Amino acid sequence: MATAMSEEQIIDNVRLCFQNLITLQGEHKNVLEGLETTLTAVKDDGGNHVIEEKAKYVRSGITLLDTGVQDAQFLVELKKYLDTLEADKVKLKAQVRRLFQENAWLRDELGTTQQKLQASEQNVVQLETEKQQLEFMNQLKKYDTGESGDQPTPSDSGKGASDTASELGFPDDEDNANMLSSAQAGQMAASTNAGYEIPARLRTLHNLVIQYAQAGRYEVAVPLCKQALEDLEKTSGRNHPDVATMLNILALVYRDQNKYKEAAVLLNDALQIRKNTLGPEHPAVAATLNNLAVLYGKRGRYKEAEPLCKEALEIREKVLGKDHPDVAKQLNNLALLCQNQSKFDEVEKYYRRALQIYESKFGPDHTEVTKTKNHLASAFLKQGKYKEAEVLYKEILTRAHDREMGASTPDRPIWQVAEDQGDKGRSRDSPNLPHSDLATWSKVSKTDRPPP
Repeated sequence: MATAMSEEQIIDNVRLCFQNLITLQGEHKNVLEGLETTLTAVKDDGGNHVIEEKAKYVRSGITLLDTGVQDAQFLVELKKYLDTLEADKVKLKAQVRRLFQENAWLRDELGTTQQKLQASEQNVVQLETEKQQLEFMNQLKKYDTGESGDQPTPSDSGKGASDTASELGFPDDEDNANMLSSAQAGQMAASTNAGYEIPARLRTLHNLVIQYAQAGRYEVAVPLCKQALEDLEKTSGRNHPDVATMLNILALVYRDQNKYKEAAVLLNDALQIRKNTLGPEHPAVAATLNNLAVLYGKRGRYKEAEPLCKEALEIREKVLGKDHPDVAKQLNNLALLCQNQSKFDEVEKYYRRALQIYESKFGPDHTEVTKTKNHLASAFLKQGKYKEAEVLYKEILTRAHDREMGASTPDRPIWQVAEDQGDKGRSRDSPNLPHSDLATWSKVSKTDRPPP
């Protein structure tokens, strides 16, 4: 059995065959020359015929040898070309390997650069936060040294600061001035902070934090609170009213972020500190109890929130008096908690008492009176007491109509128009509804619609 030859052996045999063919070709050419010479010398016709036949066969052999030589030469050239291709292939493979290595290196460099960029961006954010904190601390130093030129006004803090001030135990002087006389407002502010005055720098911090929270910049507001809390604990100790106030502020920021669990922990700490330092019946304790009750209410833990709200109510009744507007506000909160527990008898009792306080302090046309009536009417609807709810809703619409249009106007409240149309068998949305009544209803609905 013949052994398979390698590529090199085949090429060597082709080269050897090529040389042999060239040699044989040369021999045939020599033989042909000899025959042609003999053919010229011999004049015998019979001898010439034989020589011509030989020359013919020699020429044919030379032609075949030429073809064989060309084929062998082609194979040799093809082998050279294939060797060149193989060399190029090896070079390309080496280049591909080098490119793969370079690509891997570039990927590593890109990853490193991206990490550096991310770290730089984090440093920028951190430095910006530190810059803002340092600017704020610089403002606090002005308050510590008695400078008050940069103290923010109520308009600087925005609506959120005003809404949250009472929850922190801060007296809301602007709102109180609108509802009470200046003497009453001053008396209430003094009683609210009896034995403890909120430092000016904490008021400033509260306003600044509220601004950041309203802008959604909790990444600045939270570190600001934590840094101030840490500084207060270092200078005043953990068991200090200022620390409790700072805990309360941070808890409200967490509450805005829906981090109710963290906020509850902070409020419980603040409550314990205020009870220990200010006494269990201090208005600041009531404010913290109210904040904690609101927080539990947001988490649906109404049963736990109710006793906290009642305790806050008792404190405010003792300190402020049973007919104070803050007591009415606390009664509204308590009524809402009871309503979520379907304790409708207590709901009605608390809303009626709050309504009595608001009407006695502010008059029947005040927005708090309207809101409380609306809440009480909603509670009646939940109990199926439609007649009582109807009476309250009619009162709300009638007073809103009189306030907008005047009591002496010929136009009637929308509910009276609707009843007249119903008595006549007409639809409430009848096109015959007087235009002036529709205009009145539009104004009333925009003015006195209680917030959801």
